[in-house]
Formats: sequence, C-alpha cells, structure tokens
Amino acid sequence: MKLKWGILGCLLILLTVSAVFADSSSSTTSGSSSSTSSSSSTSSSSTAVDQAALVYVSNVSLDNGEYFPGDDGILTVTLTNSGTTAIGLEDPTLISTHLSTQSDDWVGMSFVGAGSTVTYSIPFAVKPPCGTYFALFTINTQNGNSIHYPVKIKVSSNTLEGAITSKPTSFAPEAEQNVTLTLLNTRDGDVKNVVITPEGSGTDANPSVDLVSSVSAGTSSDVTFGITPHQGTDITFNISYQVGDNVHYTDVDLPITVGQDKTAAVPVVNNVELTSSGATNEITGDVTNAGISNAYGVTVTVGSPAVASGTYPVYAIGSIASDDSGSFDVTFTANDLSAVPLIVNWKDSSGNDYNITKTLNLATSGAAGSASSGSSTTKTSSSSGSSDPTGGPGGMSGGPGGMGGPGGSSSSSVTSLFSGSKGGGIAAFYPVIGAAVLLVAGIVLWKKRNWVLAKVHKKQ
Repeated sequence: MKLKWGILGCLLILLTVSAVFADSSSSTTSGSSSSTSSSSSTSSSSTAVDQAALVYVSNVSLDNGEYFPGDDGILTVTLTNSGTTAIGLEDPTLISTHLSTQSDDWVGMSFVGAGSTVTYSIPFAVKPPCGTYFALFTINTQNGNSIHYPVKIKVSSNTLEGAITSKPTSFAPEAEQNVTLTLLNTRDGDVKNVVITPEGSGTDANPSVDLVSSVSAGTSSDVTFGITPHQGTDITFNISYQVGDNVHYTDVDLPITVGQDKTAAVPVVNNVELTSSGATNEITGDVTNAGISNAYGVTVTVGSPAVASGTYPVYAIGSIASDDSGSFDVTFTANDLSAVPLIVNWKDSSGNDYNITKTLNLATSGAAGSASSGSSTTKTSSSSGSSDPTGGPGGMSGGPGGMGGPGGSSSSSVTSLFSGSKGGGIAAFYPVIGAAVLLVAGIVLWKKRNWVLAKVHKKQ
C-alpha cells in the first residue's frame, strides 16, 4: 500500500515539473517570435528608405535650349539604380505653373534592375510670358520616398534674324546679279531646317529655294541668290525654321530698282586707225575699262554691212581690269567705209553678256575718219540670249560705255593723223618737235652770241 502511494507521488512530481517546463518553453518561443517580427519590421522600414536613396538622376536633357511661348517641348530624364535589387518606379511628371504636361503617358509601375538605368520622356507645352523658370521633375518609388529634380527652362521671343548684306546699287534688267542674305541666330538654342524661298513677280531667282541644315546659337550663315529682274519690283525672302519640332517664320524684303549699275565695267575705245590693202581693211585701236568692275572675255569685231574676215575677224583681248586697257586688231571687208559698226563684247563676274556698238566713218581720205553718232550699249541675258533694248551698263546711246569715255556724247571724234602707221599717232608731232628744238637752239645762240663771237675771234 505504501508502495502505491509512493509511485503516485512520483507521478505527481513529474507532472508538476513537466507543466512548469512547458510553460517556460512557450514563453521562450513567444519571445523569440516577437523578436523576429520586430526585426522584420525594422528591415522593411530600412528597405523603404533605401530605395529612394539608391535611385538617382544620372542625366537630364531638353530637346531645345530655348522655347518660344506656346512651343511644345520634351524633357528626357535617365534614372540609375545603384542598389543590389530591382526597384519599382511610377508616376513620373513635370510640375510647373508655366508648363502644361500630360502625365498619362506613363501609367503603372516600371522596374529598374540593380546597376541598370531607365529613361523617361515627358512632353510639355510652354506658357507665356517669356523668362527663365524652374520646373520640378518628380517620380515615386515602390516602397520609399519620392525622387525630385529641378529643371531650368528658358522662354524667349527672339527670332532668327535675316538681312541683305550684299547687293548691287541698282539692278541691270535681264542680267543676273548676286544678292547675299545673312541669317543670324540670336537665340540660346540652335535652329534647324532653315528653308529660304524668294518670291516676287517680274524676277527670276537662282536657286528658287535653298536649305540651311542648322544655324548654331549666336552664329550666322550666308546664302547667295542670283537675281534676274525683268522690271522694278520687290522680292520677299520667306524663311521657315524649326526650334525643336516647332516651325516658325520670318521674312526679309528686298526692293529691286532697275537702272544703271554704277559698279559695272565701262569699255571705251581709243586710238582707232585704218589700214587698207586691196579689198582687205584692218582696224587697230585700244579698249580701256573706265568702270569700277573688271570686264571679262573682251572681244572686238565688226558688224553688218562690214564683213569680218581675214587674219583677225574677231579679236580676243581677254580680261580688262578697272583702269586698264588692251589693244585689238580686226580685219574685214566693206564696200562702204562710211558706216562700219565696231562691236565690243564682254562679260561681268556673273557671266552676263554685254556689248557696245560704235558706227565709224572711215571713208575720210588719208585718215581713219571719225565715229558717227548713234553708238549704243546693249546687254544680253546669258539664259535667253536676247538683247536688252533699254541698255546695260552705260545705258543707251551716248551713255557710259560708248566710245569716247564715260558720259559719252552723241558724236565723238576718232582721228588718226598718220593712216600709214599702226598706233603711231606720236609721229604726227615730229615736225612740231623739230621746230621747237630749232627755236630753242636759235634763242640760246642769240643770247650767247657775244661769247660765241669771242671764241671765234680767239681761234683766229
């Protein structure tokens, strides 16, 4: 009996100890679980903060350095993840009271991997007025704070300026002359795809349209057009250009005044002489350029009813610079020497053809005769080859370009004192020179007569 009670007591003691041990184990497990939960919460909080710190803005660019009020633009932003795990990003936007933006282009979460980058392009529209503004780029992270970055945007109404920097003092009709248009970019950003189109009735432009791919900020570009006027008029150079993807326009006007070109070459014929040998006649002389510009491709010949023939039917002088001259020698046949048209042809620097015609009276006995009235200067368009009835440089009969010098006259004298010599006009003064020498010698002898007589008597 005592043995049974002893066994029962031992069992009660074991049950008590087991209960105490179980309660202690439960308390320890609960504490461990609580500690684990606290650690997890702390880790999650640390991750939320780190995501915003690990992603940074690595590049920002605008499609143009300066915008017009009302222009559309694009902001491009690149973000880099410097962490070791992927990070979620969402809702990139650009915030400013001076801009209108569309945030619907980027919807939903996008992820950037560890060490990788992601790029966002955000379109916007610029509101007036002009000035420099700071917009705020912002984007949210999945489990962290938002990322912000300021962006400077310039708004200006400065345009692409155009100006005529080179043109003739006046335009000769039916002759192509160069006009230089200078484009000046006064903006902070580049302009591109500049298209220039000259328009105006009564004129031809070469080229009819021109393109300048770009003009950098603060620089200029020259464009040259060949303008051929048919009448007095105005030309408008219509200029279109792009700022970013926005197209803008400006115009430059050029009045076309048709008249005598004050800078043109003015060939003047001098020292004309005639030599005849049987049926063949020969004219020699000089052509002097009394104008400001050079005369190119100068040739001399005769016109109807005279017939150019023989050794030099057309004499090529070549180029004659301003204030310079060249000689010519033309051979021809003619039944009537009282009306021999002498024709001088030349070109300007643009290749336009000009000519002057002077009708000579070479029938004077023993001399070259004189030039009759009725000389004229004509200008021929290189494209059509037709004569300009109003005249080119030198104008009509008697103007600059006619023989006898600038200004001309209705009649000019071209005389040779010795028809038998070529270009020997000075020989006509030999008798005068001889007489002058004898006169001077006589005067000297008369004043020195006493001294001479004394010398003679002394020798005797």
